[in-house]
Amino acid sequence: MIDLSVSGLVKSFDLEKNILDGVTFQIERGERVGLLGKNGAGKTTLFRILTGELRADAGDVIFAPNRRVGLISQIPVYPDGYTVEDVLQSAFDRTRAMGEEMAALSEKMANGDESEETLRRYGELSTKFEGLGGYDTATAVNKVASGLSLDADMRARLFDTLSGGEKTRVNLGRLILEDTDILLLDEPTNHLDLHATEWLEEYLASFKGTVLAISHDRYFLDRTVRRCIEVLDGKAEFYSGNYSFYAIEKERRYLEKMRQYEKEQAKIEQLEKSAEQLRMFAFKGMDKTYRRAKSMEKRIERMRTTDKPTKDKALTAQFVSREFYGDEVFELKGVSKSFGERTLFRDLDLQVEGGERIALIGDNGMGKTTLLKLLLDEEYPDAGKIRFGPSVRTAYLPQIVRFDVPERNLVDTMLWSRRGATTQWARDQLAKFHFRGEDVLKQVKVLSGGELSRLYLCTIMDEAVNLLILDEPTNHLDIASREWIEEAVEAYDGTLLFVSHDRYFINRFATRIWELEGGKITDYRVGFERYRRIKNELQPAEEKKKEKPAVEKKAKPNHNQQLARRQLTVCEREIAAQESAIAALDKQLEAAANDYGQYAALYEEKTAAEAQLDALMARWEQLAEEAGE
Repeated sequence: MIDLSVSGLVKSFDLEKNILDGVTFQIERGERVGLLGKNGAGKTTLFRILTGELRADAGDVIFAPNRRVGLISQIPVYPDGYTVEDVLQSAFDRTRAMGEEMAALSEKMANGDESEETLRRYGELSTKFEGLGGYDTATAVNKVASGLSLDADMRARLFDTLSGGEKTRVNLGRLILEDTDILLLDEPTNHLDLHATEWLEEYLASFKGTVLAISHDRYFLDRTVRRCIEVLDGKAEFYSGNYSFYAIEKERRYLEKMRQYEKEQAKIEQLEKSAEQLRMFAFKGMDKTYRRAKSMEKRIERMRTTDKPTKDKALTAQFVSREFYGDEVFELKGVSKSFGERTLFRDLDLQVEGGERIALIGDNGMGKTTLLKLLLDEEYPDAGKIRFGPSVRTAYLPQIVRFDVPERNLVDTMLWSRRGATTQWARDQLAKFHFRGEDVLKQVKVLSGGELSRLYLCTIMDEAVNLLILDEPTNHLDIASREWIEEAVEAYDGTLLFVSHDRYFINRFATRIWELEGGKITDYRVGFERYRRIKNELQPAEEKKKEKPAVEKKAKPNHNQQLARRQLTVCEREIAAQESAIAALDKQLEAAANDYGQYAALYEEKTAAEAQLDALMARWEQLAEEAGE
């Protein structure tokens, strides 16, 4: 059964180009579909049309009747004074309305109304109410809040005072708590930490409805979707697998199309040469050859069916490494930091050597960004010292990129970042980051989040550094831009310290994991996969410690068992003695290797001893069975 049908969707924001140009697809009930495409391809525009926020210029969107749609994209506006708890509880508005109607019907029945319609309606509502968990909403709220790291303090805060990322998490929790049949997820993991992301993946694995997700998180796509739709040049391309399948299949299609194009071009070139020869013959008065030449040219035009396939050009810039002298990059000695009564971390003792690649991970709000700011002298520790090596030079990409003068255009911003530079140098640098033509004259303030990150990197990547600090470097970037960042980091041979929730990025680069939890950093000198295995091995052991071991009451042994156990002890002593005797005979056999007569006698004695040992072992097995062991 089809849950969503999109047919011939067209949308344009200017007269020159349609951002959506005939998008058509269908999604079956229960499917998990990933919507892919580079930034600006029209994915979010498509979502806004699906939810009715935008009107398409042409085409149809049809949802299956009586199917409830939930969107996590734009944060709804809630009444003034709404707390996080109020937002989460708003998911049960429909359930509460049913409860109120049930209470009214119950009162009517108590007053003597026993009509068939009243009883039928009450029974129908009661079944739905129970199915929606109406009798125990608190358990559902607590479970979702725990999974998304919404603690009691946050649940009591006013929704309007939260950051954008926190609002996204709360709204995602409300959406999950609703009785939703179709989930539309627009970058759901952008503001989630590792714990919350993995919890969301587990939730979606058990969700019985339909999911359509926009995401640039490759781990998330691999674990949650079973089909991919790519928005490319205003059309929809289909891939019947997860992201890994999509990446391989897309490359295969590109190569196949390129081979077809090259084969076609070779044939056209051959025919064009033949047509040119026929035209030369026609100039010599051979009219028939002129007609053949015209016929051949028409054939050539009909053959021009395959456009040359294209790929996005890779960004060509790389971080410039500065030579490092010495072993120690920086050291933390007894470092502590608090804000008011809240302690983020205390007594940190860590040392970093040249060439290490460290991932700083932990739940949101634990103090990861604060620790980076301490290293950058933007904050100061309450106690302890931070000491850098004498030749360390640092570059930093913040999580939220801001420019001092957002009204400047891109060229002027580049010139301001490097005194004495020329306009041509600025344009060349910007071109390496895919800012070309009139784009370089845009004001900084009109750039998207991903474009801001690219521009900021453009201003710092020409500097020679040996310590690179990145705070969520892949946030707001599409997959192509993430892959370029990864290639640039791969080529960088200095020391790297980064905060990230992008598991693909962490897994690729981290050779050391710092886990910030409970005010301290646990240092794992391993990569991400090994770290996860260690955590998985530790968790069951910790759970076993918490559980009290069950004490089994042993039955009292009877008289025969007691007698058998005493005999079993004697038998075990005899077995040990016999094994010692056989070992002594082995040594004597080695010593008598050159005396045939003595060797034969000792060998016969050993054979008899082994037979006696076999008999003792058989006796031991019988006694053990009688003793109940």
